[in-house]
Amino acid sequence: MYQSSIMKKRHEQKLIILSIGLLIAFSIPISLLFNSSREVCGYPMILVYILAVWMISIIISFVIVKKYNE
Repeated sequence: MYQSSIMKKRHEQKLIILSIGLLIAFSIPISLLFNSSREVCGYPMILVYILAVWMISIIISFVIVKKYNE
């Protein structure tokens, strides 16, 4: 019973890799690559980049945690 409450190592590793990837994606040098005057549907490119990375990270986290609960 105690073993079932502990997250499997591979799921923990995936979440750690996701965290490191987000740290890199939101770092200043990478974020400034998208700081331009271009717009996507009227929104600045940097805003679209931040929201897209954020949404993708939520979806990936959801998939990893959902597999953990099965």
